[in-house]
Amino acid sequence: MSEQPAPRIGIDPYLDWIKAEGLPTYEDYGLYLFDLETKPWARVGVKAAACHLKGRGDFANQFLFEIPPGGSTIPQKHIYEEIVYVLEGVGSTQLEFADGTKRGFEWGPRSMFAIPLNAKYRHFNASGQKRALIVATTNFPMIMNTFYNEKFIFDTSFEFSERLGKEGYFSGEGDLVMSRPGNHMWETNFVPDLMDLKLQEWGDRGAGATNIMFVLANSLMHAHISEMPVGTYKKGHKHGPGTHVMIVDGTGYSLLWHEGDKDFMRLDWKHGMVFPPADRQFHQHFNTGATRTRYLATGVGSIRYPMFAFKRRASGADGGKVMVSTSVKEGGDQIEYADQDARIHPLFVEEMRKNGVPHKMQPYFPESEAAE
Repeated sequence: MSEQPAPRIGIDPYLDWIKAEGLPTYEDYGLYLFDLETKPWARVGVKAAACHLKGRGDFANQFLFEIPPGGSTIPQKHIYEEIVYVLEGVGSTQLEFADGTKRGFEWGPRSMFAIPLNAKYRHFNASGQKRALIVATTNFPMIMNTFYNEKFIFDTSFEFSERLGKEGYFSGEGDLVMSRPGNHMWETNFVPDLMDLKLQEWGDRGAGATNIMFVLANSLMHAHISEMPVGTYKKGHKHGPGTHVMIVDGTGYSLLWHEGDKDFMRLDWKHGMVFPPADRQFHQHFNTGATRTRYLATGVGSIRYPMFAFKRRASGADGGKVMVSTSVKEGGDQIEYADQDARIHPLFVEEMRKNGVPHKMQPYFPESEAAE
């Protein structure tokens, strides 16, 4: 009897593709993007790396691109979506649509933008002396594992004209859509500097918390930015997988744990750090520096197109409560300050003491402050 071939089961087309492309791949609970070594990637014409966060789920990844002084990427187009964040450097992106029209915009540190689906684009480094380092959160794993056909993904000619948006969206203009705290939206394709964007109050999330949700290139990619004032921290909460949290400014740490864990995982962070809350993993963010902190969260399933049931549930798009800011005592996904682990607040107070920065959590912990 002839030997039977091994059954073709358990295939992950995305991981197979990454290996075939020869990309250096990094995987950890937290990655400091400035320290990752990139290598030439023939497909894009510059150095790059793939970033895989543990617990990220199966929908999203990140590509890190290092554009040399005066260099540029090779023109690209594809039917996966991406949100680009500029870590360092200055440059521009040129877009060309199916009818021959072109759009372009200039970016710098802390810029963020989205590439409309299947539009041809190219990134340029405007500096002749310094590199540009950009990172793209994409839904490529989901797309590759759905179609597992490289030619279809990169060579499809169909134009998704409804993704382009207003012409002003490519120059930093946008539309503010007020909904309810935590769900207010800024619709655009390009944000010149995430530190300059006005955020909206979201008191349910924590002391002085503000945020804004993004609708970028009318895509299903999620992005939101949140801010913690000096001397404060957010409430612990949990949600589904796939979110990439990138620190835009400030210093601090996050605690992560699953229900029932005896101890926390701690990740200290600063600009350039990215980390994932895993599926249904509680996480809590703490600003321990002398300046405000902002972080950008990206993933799959936007405020406009949630895509998944857990996304609709979290945002209240299913008609129910906004579960991401509803107490776990009421069936939600947030831990109120009064219910958090007794170790959490003293740890923060001690960190602030070591840093010489007064904390501002007294209104929420009056008994603790009296004891101190």
